[in-house]
Amino acid sequence: QVQLVESGGGLVQAGGSLRLSCAASGRTFSRYAVGWFRRAPGKEREFVASISSNGGSRDYADSVIGRFTIFRDNGKNMVYLQMNRLKPEDTAVYFCAREESSSGLGSRRSAAYGYWGQGTQVTVSS
Repeated sequence: QVQLVESGGGLVQAGGSLRLSCAASGRTFSRYAVGWFRRAPGKEREFVASISSNGGSRDYADSVIGRFTIFRDNGKNMVYLQMNRLKPEDTAVYFCAREESSSGLGSRRSAAYGYWGQGTQVTVSS
């Protein structure tokens, strides 16, 4: 059974940094793309970043490009989201998710992901 567990959220001042982690179960973790999504109050869940199964391809939402970095360590079944120069509008619950299909490049569509973590709260104060 696939399980994803996020951690690393918290409260940070604008301009600060946080690193989120996603711990995944399963021997086949390295065959799947992983994405980060977030849901802010009053908004639909939106795409943040994704990374291909081997880490060779990365994609970012326009709102975070240049500030956020997604990377993974397949040997440890971990995916990370490094968030720098945080803004109040980054405040949201952040989720990691694994694609349903193996060997993917990642997707901006939440429907492409079959497994989701419980989320971790990120709050950025001004």
